[in-house]
Amino acid sequence: MPEPICILIVEDEPIIRFLAAEALRELGVSVVEAASADEAWTYLQAGTMVDLVFTDHRMPGLMTGAQLVTRIHQSYPAIETIIASGFYDASERPTEVILKPYNIIEVANNLVERVKKKKPGSAT
Repeated sequence: MPEPICILIVEDEPIIRFLAAEALRELGVSVVEAASADEAWTYLQAGTMVDLVFTDHRMPGLMTGAQLVTRIHQSYPAIETIIASGFYDASERPTEVILKPYNIIEVANNLVERVKKKKPGSAT
């Protein structure tokens, strides 16, 4: 049986996080939600693996989305990362950036397709 796709959404705005998570769930994806980069990092350190992390850049807490992505690349290089931001300094760019505002349905489809290309035989 194919392994299901799991995406971690890191977004401090509850409505945006909810809409993105629901769009992904509609596509059959398992979704984990975090309200901050700190919360996402704690989740990843607990040992549960995800296929992709889609994170906001500016959030409350000790780290930005870019700092989270840098940590993920160092500790979990197999996890793909994408940052979403309306305000983003290109010098902090450790991964692809999707500018806000974005179309949630289009982004959800894009995220799922990315994982499918990287993880053949995945289930949605």
